[in-house]
Amino acid sequence: CVEHIKGLHNPPIDYDNIPGGTYCQPQVASVGLTEAKAKEKGYEIKVGKFPFMASGKAFAIGEREGFVKMIFDAKYGEILGAHIIGSEATEMIAEVTLARSLEATGESIIKTIHAHPTLSESIMEAAAQAYGEAIHI
Repeated sequence: CVEHIKGLHNPPIDYDNIPGGTYCQPQVASVGLTEAKAKEKGYEIKVGKFPFMASGKAFAIGEREGFVKMIFDAKYGEILGAHIIGSEATEMIAEVTLARSLEATGESIIKTIHAHPTLSESIMEAAAQAYGEAIHI
């Protein structure tokens, strides 16, 4: 309201890019569309899933339950959604939320260097799996 009175421009809110998190054990987090919603909206999709049991960091900290699932537009590579279940899911979803707000693609996630071993590299691995480029599974 104050911004409007001062004549400042506020970009519209993208309600599909507001992350959700459930603070339970294991944690659950998501942003964007589900597979079903993406198909319902007419997208042809690519889906990548990376299990935490294949993550060196998850193995090291004893948190091997869970996964990262990424949904992409098959035509342009746009990140349509992501779902994470497991340790630190509510922290990890921020990377995908930022990537979506910057209109990043699956390819840009894959090419982003992630520290190893980390839980967050599971996001890159899920993207790579969608494109047939996964390393650790």
